[in-house]
Amino acid sequence: MPEKITLRTLQGMKNDGRKIVGVVAWDYQIARIADRAGVDIVSVGDTVGVNLWGHANPLEVTMDQMIVVAQAVRRGVSRALVSADFPFGPLQEGTDSALRAAIRFVKEAGVDMVKLDAAPDFLDSVTAITRAGIPVFAQFGITPQTALRYGVEYHAIPSSDDQVPVTMRDALVAEAKRLEEAGAVLLNFTNSGPVVGRAVAEAVSIPVVGGFGGGPWLDGRMRMAHAAIGYAASAVDDPPDTYANVARTALGAITAYAEDVRAARQVAGGIPVPP
Repeated sequence: MPEKITLRTLQGMKNDGRKIVGVVAWDYQIARIADRAGVDIVSVGDTVGVNLWGHANPLEVTMDQMIVVAQAVRRGVSRALVSADFPFGPLQEGTDSALRAAIRFVKEAGVDMVKLDAAPDFLDSVTAITRAGIPVFAQFGITPQTALRYGVEYHAIPSSDDQVPVTMRDALVAEAKRLEEAGAVLLNFTNSGPVVGRAVAEAVSIPVVGGFGGGPWLDGRMRMAHAAIGYAASAVDDPPDTYANVARTALGAITAYAEDVRAARQVAGGIPVPP
């Protein structure tokens, strides 16, 4: 049985220069596969609303829904650390609300840590949750919600591994240090870019990982498992740059199943048809 990943493991990986592998997952089956693949973190993202349920906006996801999704992922993971995103609401409602939400995630879903978006705006909540014994995975950087605060046009920032404005380096390094001082055990730096990202990773002692705009200059990477495997309806006609194209495989399999049914043939996996 592979050794269970702990926060001490992640810290040791940063200290030794070994990269941390994280995926975002929303269901039991993908969580099991990711855990078997040996990833270090399985993060239950509030992006489930848009990417799996077809919502137009991630703000529609509720705390109760996130608990159910986190429970499913937790059941599929035995080795990796499991993190869960706060949906929009508990953090914005104040420190007491944020603490209650974090406790729910631990008690009802059994997660190992909670992830707070726009964490620099809620340092009191980071500290309160940490004091309650719940590790905090803090997200910061340029997002649609924070771009205006930095005076940046979010849509002008490439979604590839390009550099964010170097003029923001000192401000983002300072934010990362404040999050570490507030008690965060792990940082998720969005749209970091190689210059600012490297500066932040070197400025703090805790691990810094990233998704969009991340790269080998950070201590690790986060990516949606569904994105990595090409599991989206759009991938059928517009193949993305992924490690597989599960969407096309699924389309072919379901089409073949339908053809067997319509031709009065037994389906794959069905009981044998008597002669």
